[in-house]
Amino acid sequence: MFLGEYQHTLDAKGRVSLPAKFRGEMTGKLVIARGMEDCLYVFPAEEYSGFLKSLLERNDFDPKFRQVRRYFTAGAVETELDSAGRINLPPTTREQAGLGKDVSIIGNGERVEIWDVDKWAKYNGETAADIENLAKELADASLL
Repeated sequence: MFLGEYQHTLDAKGRVSLPAKFRGEMTGKLVIARGMEDCLYVFPAEEYSGFLKSLLERNDFDPKFRQVRRYFTAGAVETELDSAGRINLPPTTREQAGLGKDVSIIGNGERVEIWDVDKWAKYNGETAADIENLAKELADASLL
């Protein structure tokens, strides 16, 4: 399980070092996909397969499901950690998420998220300001 928040820097080749706490669960193939709110999702390949399976089980005749599936698969890339514990983020992938040199790496359960540091600070601040209302709304709808 991936938990916590870490600050890292992209190198000149677009590589970023993953936190040491995450590397033990990031063995073998990894999948980098576009995420929501302009971040990147990084999954161990097995977790991405489960995520993708849930998307593939939906009705292909519904255009909304096709759009969501394409969003998460079209730009996805497979990679592996290098010997220094880094992953390479291709230029188009970095552009899709609007990543600058400084990034926040966020543990989010079964996946890791990579955010531009300023976007993360803004998003996190807005969420923190409204978390009580969000939690109550979900609890009232029996979703939390």
